[in-house]
Amino acid sequence: MKLKNLKVFVKGLIVVGAAFAMAACDDVTKPAPIEAADDLVQEDLGEGGQIEGGQGQVGDNGASEESGNSSNSSFGESSSSEATVLESSSSDATGVESSSSGEPAVPKIFLANDTEEEKNFMSVEYKTGTGADGEGILAYPTHMTSNPNQKHAVVIWGPGGGTAPGAYEGIIRRLASHGFVVLALSSSPGDGSKAIAAMNWLDEQNKNAASPLFGKLDINTVGCSGHSMGGLESERALIKDERVLTAFLNNSGAWDNPGANQVPANKSIAILYGEGGMERGNAENDYNRADVSAPACLIEMTGGTGTECYDVTPWQKECGWGHGSGSWGGMAATISWMRWHLGGEDWRKADFVGMNGKYINGPIIGESGNWKGTCKNFN
Repeated sequence: MKLKNLKVFVKGLIVVGAAFAMAACDDVTKPAPIEAADDLVQEDLGEGGQIEGGQGQVGDNGASEESGNSSNSSFGESSSSEATVLESSSSDATGVESSSSGEPAVPKIFLANDTEEEKNFMSVEYKTGTGADGEGILAYPTHMTSNPNQKHAVVIWGPGGGTAPGAYEGIIRRLASHGFVVLALSSSPGDGSKAIAAMNWLDEQNKNAASPLFGKLDINTVGCSGHSMGGLESERALIKDERVLTAFLNNSGAWDNPGANQVPANKSIAILYGEGGMERGNAENDYNRADVSAPACLIEMTGGTGTECYDVTPWQKECGWGHGSGSWGGMAATISWMRWHLGGEDWRKADFVGMNGKYINGPIIGESGNWKGTCKNFN
């Protein structure tokens, strides 16, 4: 289904009586919790989550062509087993020289050797109708690590309210092509319950000799991410479950407690928003709480060509990147964050923290506009 103009979409939310008042183009002056009416978000997503007007097109870097079929029916229907990718060797084929043995040291977490977060790399198994409730999506690299000393990190993806997980095929495939095992939830209640159930289900698969995931997962190295209500689901799972190390909220944020202020100091969180997105007030409020102790980043997508607008003041609007920005046009930021916090690529810290990094003050590669980021509580 093709997208309608996002400005029309936002006004449509108001017409049907959505209980939250985020910043849409002419009608909202005070933000309210996303929880109130996120069931209406992104109703008009097209195939692959393409957004009109340059805001978040998947294009060549998003959902791939489908080919082949899965041989493992236990995970439900498979819409494809391979993505159109840049083939690459994986990180279990290389390593850092060991000072003790002279042999390559295998990285703890499997990642694609190719590091460009704007691209898909390894071929992917993409299975629908699976997960804890039989309605989620599971994606993982076709060629998983064969080294018993190396595992795959897990990413739980939460869809926006009222949006099917398949609308996020682009970012699901992208994450899996970089080496992660991804489970997309069927829906996001916003309390962390479905994300936690998904982790429990993956733990069972990791212990099941009949599963292709048997012995492949580091179930204690988990990141949660999602769009809108899926972002809140991610944040709550980060707060509640010790297996979750980090969360990346796309076009989301908690207006009331619990929020980033309850994330443990030994974990990390990032909140992304669009300059004209209805979530902007929530995102800024959540990050700017005085009692946030965890390492945290706030990332804005600026300079978009869309028509969503946010009332910065009663006399000033900012329009451009809207509520659909992060999960499509901005998906590279999620990939990079997970490769840093789950995959151990500490060199990516400079892309987020400081003065001149890629996601602090740099162009949105392949899209219009620029990143504008700020972070706190990092050593």
